Amino acid sequence: MRASGRTFALAVTLALTLAAPGHAADAIRLAVQKTGTFSWELAAIRAAGLDKEADLSLEVTELASTEAGKIAMRAGSADIILSDWLWVSRERALGAKLNFYPYSSALGAVMVPPNSPIKTLADLKGRKLAVAGGAIDKSWLLLQARMKQDGVDLKSAATIVYGAPPLIAAKALDGEMDASLNFWNFCAQLEAKGFHRLAGIQDILPKLGAEGAVSAVGYVFDEGWAAKHREAVARFIAMTRKAKELLATSDAAWDKVAPLTGTTDPTLLKAYRDRYRDGIPRRSIADEEKDARVLYRVLAEIGGRDLVGPAAELDPGTFYHAVPGD
Repeated sequence: MRASGRTFALAVTLALTLAAPGHAADAIRLAVQKTGTFSWELAAIRAAGLDKEADLSLEVTELASTEAGKIAMRAGSADIILSDWLWVSRERALGAKLNFYPYSSALGAVMVPPNSPIKTLADLKGRKLAVAGGAIDKSWLLLQARMKQDGVDLKSAATIVYGAPPLIAAKALDGEMDASLNFWNFCAQLEAKGFHRLAGIQDILPKLGAEGAVSAVGYVFDEGWAAKHREAVARFIAMTRKAKELLATSDAAWDKVAPLTGTTDPTLLKAYRDRYRDGIPRRSIADEEKDARVLYRVLAEIGGRDLVGPAAELDPGTFYHAVPGD
């Protein structure tokens, strides 16, 4: 089923549910990173009244980090967080039955300064490369896997410096690094300053076996909770897809998002908007899951048990199917 068909099916589910007599608004507890893009989506939802249209009461707890969201999920104090299918599959292998539904396929990129002599990934040999997220960051592992296909062990061929995303972005702007691999929103900040994308991580995935854009980040919730609140989950998903379509087609909708980005720079705001739009999922869940299985094997091979835990394959229950044929 194409994304348009999926959206229509979810909208039908929403309409039928709201037509049921005596239906009260369902409360959903969201644990949201305060500086994350989920807060952008929620701002668009509230501004357009999509939560009321979906008859949902969204109870939002703002957290300092994605790790705090995982803790909230484990503790049972949040119904939905954002995380990746890799973590969900790992948790399932360890006994926690979580589900994943695509949120965004926006991934980071290798960025180089204006007028950099680095023109290809092969040119990173002998250079100083800053990597956000640590030694087992997924984008970093995927980049290594791609370079190994060309006979380059980038981990030893370049000087690697690890750090938190804001620090890596700052060092790149200060000229301390020849290149940097960072999360997509920090890459957008560099783009606004004239930096160039040497290679987007999404761009290298076909060489690793993926057939399309893969949503690395998604809504994560407990399988048992979703089974008990299936209609509410369907309405939640339909609501978020409407919000994404609004942000994809209306520049005016970004007026409510702009204050949350931390900038008033029109160039940076445009970069945020464009990259966010690029990351809106538009593939079937079956296609997403198929590619995730392929990339999981790549990550498991290079990252080992430290990354994926005891399971060599993506757990078959990782992806959530909201409607039949999704």
